[in-house]
Amino acid sequence: MREKNDLTQGSVGKNLLLFAMPYLLSCFLQTFYGMADLFVVGLYNGSETTTAVSVGSQVMHMLTLIIMGFAMGTTVRIGRSVGAGDEKETSRTIGTSIVLFAGFAAVITVLLLISAAGITKVMLTPAEAVPETKTYLAICFAGIPFITAYNVISSIFRGAGDSKHPMYFAAVACVVNIGLDFILIGVCGLGAAGAALGTVSGQAVSVAVSFLVMRGQNSAFRLKKSDVRADRNVSAQILKVGTPIALQDGLIQIAFIVITVIANSRGLIVSAAVGIVEKLIGFMFLVPSSFLSAISTITAQNMGANKAERARKTLYYGLAVTVCWGCMCALYSQVLPHTLVGLFTRDGAVQAAGCEYLRAYAFDCVFAAVHFCFSGYFCGDQKAMVSFVHNITAILLVRIPGSWLASVFYPDTLYPMGWAAPLGSLLSALICIGFYAYYRRRHFLRKI
Repeated sequence: MREKNDLTQGSVGKNLLLFAMPYLLSCFLQTFYGMADLFVVGLYNGSETTTAVSVGSQVMHMLTLIIMGFAMGTTVRIGRSVGAGDEKETSRTIGTSIVLFAGFAAVITVLLLISAAGITKVMLTPAEAVPETKTYLAICFAGIPFITAYNVISSIFRGAGDSKHPMYFAAVACVVNIGLDFILIGVCGLGAAGAALGTVSGQAVSVAVSFLVMRGQNSAFRLKKSDVRADRNVSAQILKVGTPIALQDGLIQIAFIVITVIANSRGLIVSAAVGIVEKLIGFMFLVPSSFLSAISTITAQNMGANKAERARKTLYYGLAVTVCWGCMCALYSQVLPHTLVGLFTRDGAVQAAGCEYLRAYAFDCVFAAVHFCFSGYFCGDQKAMVSFVHNITAILLVRIPGSWLASVFYPDTLYPMGWAAPLGSLLSALICIGFYAYYRRRHFLRKI
């Protein structure tokens, strides 16, 4: 990162792919070491410890997504100033982000530590797993400053057009975390506490490495001590983009929890089948998620450089790649769903239910690809509220009520319930297309 990567020049498609691939690997690594915790805990401990880590990691995943949402405001702000060639504004944004998120991390850490017991209760944690769940959450909550620092530093690099360094930082966290899991859980017998300590330690080492890299390449941004302060206008711009995304991601995760509760009410087989399919869909969504981030950064730089046409081309390339990927996932899930569901269970009843659910749910990969790409474009153009609106509308009008109605009227099959997510994404995609057409028409009329 000795030189900021200029995403306003060269091939649009090449820029998009080169930026998205490292981000995709970063997401994969984060997903991988999250699952590694459960794997190692399962090797050395009983079901109560596994449940504690499973519940705790679900809470931490939601919190991480919220932090990433807020940090997206920094990515977009830096992207626009880099695109405009305004180094002073870039430095001011970085300095403001440091102060803003340091304060955020301090406040949220205290609040979460106080609320650990209450959160454990809200998650309806089985009584046997409550003590270890509280311990797991308390340790992870204490590590919130490291999680926040990692995501803010990554957002700074990505805003400058560098998605490779965040990938390296994720790799460091992954290696440290998995290594410590075997030591703390397997050798020391610390159970859920060991899993939490491994996660926090991995993030801490990753942050230390990222700070060293930033310090060695400080000339890239020419950050001065006077820049490290909370500029009111810059803070407002960061929060204007980041807050809708953070709220959106948080509410989406709450919706997933509600759907999980609906599935749990239908019995153990349905609960297991839905849980497996959610994991599979999560992997399939890594591609559109990566392109969302890439499109937002490239759009921000090109909008900052007054190159709106390149930003639109980035959106179109992203749609082409992710929709093709979604179609392949949906097609494979129609023909060979058992090869995917069977990776996680040998229970015939669970496999059958999971295949039903996956056949319907997999179409979400197609429709979600559309609204993910549009969300990235709107965020890069500082219209993050559009992303918030379409997601919340789909959740409240289709996803949650659709899942509940399907469970009531079709108690013997998961196939109708599986359609709730794709239909919600279809509504989101239509809303995005409508907003895009509206903004394009308004821009056209202004030129006239």
